[in-house]
Amino acid sequence: MMRNKFDEQLEVLNNDLISMGALCEDTIACAVKSLLNNDMQFAQKAMKTEKEIDQKERDIETYCLKLLLQQQPVARDLRLISAALKMITDMERIGDQAADIAEIVTFIDLSQSINDIHISDMAVAVIKMVTDSIDAFVKRDLALANTVIAYDDVVDDLFLKTKKDLIDLIAGDIKRGEQALDILMIAKYLERIGDHAALIAEWVVFSITGNHK
Repeated sequence: MMRNKFDEQLEVLNNDLISMGALCEDTIACAVKSLLNNDMQFAQKAMKTEKEIDQKERDIETYCLKLLLQQQPVARDLRLISAALKMITDMERIGDQAADIAEIVTFIDLSQSINDIHISDMAVAVIKMVTDSIDAFVKRDLALANTVIAYDDVVDDLFLKTKKDLIDLIAGDIKRGEQALDILMIAKYLERIGDHAALIAEWVVFSITGNHK
């Protein structure tokens, strides 16, 4: 009976993580839409969603600690709950970085400079990583978790291409140097989001195997 109740509680934890992951995807998507279209409504939505992510982190943390105190989790369950606690920290940071992108948009219109640069490709790639890392946790899918970790190389490669694009942009018009620096900062935020998604996937591997890189 106790085990059934604990399994139900773990299912609640899974659902909470899925909804926190969905908020992360939303805030990245809104931040990038605000950037590509110089749209303040999307920028505001990204920053509002980031606050929801912060609240979700606190709620899940409280729930995990309650599970640890109320139940006597076996080693596998203990790994799962401790992995969830680590994952929500990375998800909260993903929200922060997406909101930082949106904040830049509120100060400067980069929509004209951004179209020929690999920013939207980076955004698509990191959203995929975030989605897949949470899916891997919920489905206990080791292969998917490892795919996410490997996919970080794709994001890193896009970041290097973006840097090259920006060097070309400055070479073509030195007056666009300040814009190029803002775009580089945005690319760096996206690259960090990819890093955090890869870290989430590493915690998924730990929750399944007990091994952590």
